Amino acid sequence: MFEIIKRRKIWYLISALIIIPGLISLFTQGLNLGIDFTGGNIVEIKFDQNISTAQVRKVVENEGLTSNYIQESSGNVFLIRTEVTTEEQNTKFLRALNDELGSYELLRNDRVGPTVGKELTQKAIVSLAIAAVLMIIYITWRFEFKQGVAAVVPLLHDVLVTVGILSITQLEVDSSLVAVILTIIGYSINATIVIFDRIRENLHMKKGMKLEELIDTSLWQTMARSINTTLTVLFVLVALYLFGGSTISTFVLALIIGVTSGLYSSIFIASSIWYDILDSRRKGKKAVKAA
Repeated sequence: MFEIIKRRKIWYLISALIIIPGLISLFTQGLNLGIDFTGGNIVEIKFDQNISTAQVRKVVENEGLTSNYIQESSGNVFLIRTEVTTEEQNTKFLRALNDELGSYELLRNDRVGPTVGKELTQKAIVSLAIAAVLMIIYITWRFEFKQGVAAVVPLLHDVLVTVGILSITQLEVDSSLVAVILTIIGYSINATIVIFDRIRENLHMKKGMKLEELIDTSLWQTMARSINTTLTVLFVLVALYLFGGSTISTFVLALIIGVTSGLYSSIFIASSIWYDILDSRRKGKKAVKAA
């Protein structure tokens, strides 16, 4: 049997190699926040003819607007983000696009004030904090406090992996990021609880077995279920990413990253942290006796 707990330092190192670059990116360049967070206008247009990004930018500048984000995707579709405009400015801008670049189909035209973005950010942070506290309370009631801590730390791991990669790639994120993070947390904790449940059963059924060996046995007994469940979800997400269109591509990609990270952290991180918490407690008791 491949020993997972014995090699736990390797799993911690792998996580660190992924998380640290993401943290550096978050502190240096942050996330590419969409108008849901920063406020502004976003227009998605599909032109009937071939148009270049430079042509679109020229119209934006001629209308006296500022845009540092004009993204072209397949099928002559452009995503244009500007500062917050009035209804009159927006109508004038759309008319200018039609006059100078030809006919088009308006796919999206959203305007969000910066106040909404600030409120959304605050509510997202509060939601995450409440979710973490409730999960610790539930797991403490169902198992024990130390397992509650060991289950929540991997959730933070999954959030940092997802947000870090989004920061490195500078993909634009909108309010759906909040839904993505909460979904990842819910999915990851589910797999971790299954593993802890099996450990609890084995603690009663395999008395006398070393804790390290017992955890490894429990992990391998639930391994197939964890992998198969995650693969089933990933198949759907990959199909959505490939064929779901540009509007939801970042949302789906973030889910793919988070769900994959959740599988990894449930198997390799959660139980390893729990083992280290118990191990440090045992070492503490030995040190007290030796003194």
